[in-house]
Amino acid sequence: MKRATFWALVATALLTTACALPPAKNAKSAEQMKTEESANMITPMTEKRETLVATGYAVISIQNHRNASQQRLLAIRASKLDAYRALTEQVYGQQLDANTTIADMTVMSDTFRARVEGVVYGAVLVSITPVGDDTYETTLSLDRRIVNDLRSLYIAQLSTKR
Repeated sequence: MKRATFWALVATALLTTACALPPAKNAKSAEQMKTEESANMITPMTEKRETLVATGYAVISIQNHRNASQQRLLAIRASKLDAYRALTEQVYGQQLDANTTIADMTVMSDTFRARVEGVVYGAVLVSITPVGDDTYETTLSLDRRIVNDLRSLYIAQLSTKR
């Protein structure tokens, strides 16, 4: 009986030792592992493409100015800002809030609010192109390495707020 217990303990010790992490892995702090896990969550999105590309649009005729040349300049600026917004959505995502009010089994109100917030630097202006007679299209691109930097800074900022 004692022999069986002895061999059961030896087998258990061997099996649990095989499940342990190598010493190099055990030396990592919990904070380092959290950072790596966070980075792994965002890595697949950015590895798919070398650059993120975003396009923005603006209509010339609705710009608030009497001078046609100034309207074109304002449309170019608005299309560039729209492209930056689209780029920010790709880097950080988009926060959506929705509210639906139902009374007597009828939808009384259905509202959605989208919010994008973030810092983008290093974007390259690819093109500003007139589309048709009344619209401008602006295309921006952002290198994957810069996207990784932006996301790392964002995650670090979130972790310091908590």
